[in-house]
Amino acid sequence: MKLREPMRPVLVLCSLAFSCCLPSAAQQSAEPQSAPLKLEVNVNRVLVPVVVRDKHGRTVGDLKQEDFQVFDNDKPRPVSGFSREMRGATPGNTGGKLESVAQPASPADSTPPTPPRFVVFLFDDMHMSVQDMSHVKMAGAKVLAGALASSDMAAVVSTSGKTNSGLTRDRAKLQDAIMSLQTRSFYGADSAECPSIDYYQADLIENKHDYTATQDAIHKVFNCNPGLDAQRDMAVAQNQADSAARRALSLGEQDLQATYAAISEFVRRMANLPGQRTIILVSSGFQPLEQGARTAESRLMDLAAQSNVTISALDARGLYTTEWTASERGPALSGPSLLANSDYHTSAMKMAENGMEELADGTGGTFFHNSNNLDAGFKSLAEAPELVYVLELSLDNVKLDGTYHRLKVKVDREGVELQARRGFFVAKPEKNKK
Repeated sequence: MKLREPMRPVLVLCSLAFSCCLPSAAQQSAEPQSAPLKLEVNVNRVLVPVVVRDKHGRTVGDLKQEDFQVFDNDKPRPVSGFSREMRGATPGNTGGKLESVAQPASPADSTPPTPPRFVVFLFDDMHMSVQDMSHVKMAGAKVLAGALASSDMAAVVSTSGKTNSGLTRDRAKLQDAIMSLQTRSFYGADSAECPSIDYYQADLIENKHDYTATQDAIHKVFNCNPGLDAQRDMAVAQNQADSAARRALSLGEQDLQATYAAISEFVRRMANLPGQRTIILVSSGFQPLEQGARTAESRLMDLAAQSNVTISALDARGLYTTEWTASERGPALSGPSLLANSDYHTSAMKMAENGMEELADGTGGTFFHNSNNLDAGFKSLAEAPELVYVLELSLDNVKLDGTYHRLKVKVDREGVELQARRGFFVAKPEKNKK
């Protein structure tokens, strides 16, 4: 298969059958820097998928536009458009012709029935530890057959592009793809690097100008370099700490852009498929900390709503602990530095969980977490909600100032539970370059 010219820092994904590729880290470092992939959607509106369930967990389907209220940063916001999306398969909805799909052989005079449901198991191999990957592979391989009906078509793919079964009904092929999964680290910081500064702390230093995080980074530099004198070489230590933070921040930015681009491309590939379309994202989480990540997240949610694709997520960490393990502790951590980094570690793990939960809530999906019963998680996420309300918010009178808008959706109905998008990011308009 011919590949398009590689782009940095995001993935190159191609073909309807979800065949993908990713340049190696060595290739990427040798390539010239180019602009990140942009997720093009209608910037004049924001789509807010909403799922409403009764106390028994059944989808409520008789609501109207006037039953909903939307608050943007705690201020009432008019709903400019309203629609209902049937996420389940509908009779007669055959859609376009599906090409490059692995199907069982059939007699020449018969046509295979249109699959009522397409499920893509997207394993985030770029953010899982070896231990987490081992657990999800065992659970996924165990319950795969039970989570899918005989008529369903599914694919097992990975965010790195290294694993791809193609859409198929062949359960053995899906099982083989799951067992072939491996963890990949293209943008992760080296835990043995000294000073060790992760993406979360780098954001505190470079973007939030956090004094404690900055002083901790300087402290790490002195611990890493016993030859430096705290009085004489303070400027040197500050420069090294800032350099390490900038590098960690850059890697984190590239990582998030690659992650959202990968998920978005799979959404695009599913957009024209007939029937129910579900992506099950299996990940240990990622952290949308900065403006670029929030913008990509917002555009991905809009794209999923426009494409009638549900994204559900499974936290591969299960019932995790925020305590440090011996392997996670980098060198030069002791005393106050150990305490501060323990706090950063805890906050980063919770932020990684929020990134998955917001993506599921924002696309009408479900987030399975805080449970070691991953078997049950896979089974429960395979089925999308029957109906999703999509509220449209106009951006015509919204200032394009690069800020994040918190959303709160309420419904005029007692005794129901509501799941909806939590916010959106308004990017600043790009300046025309002459």
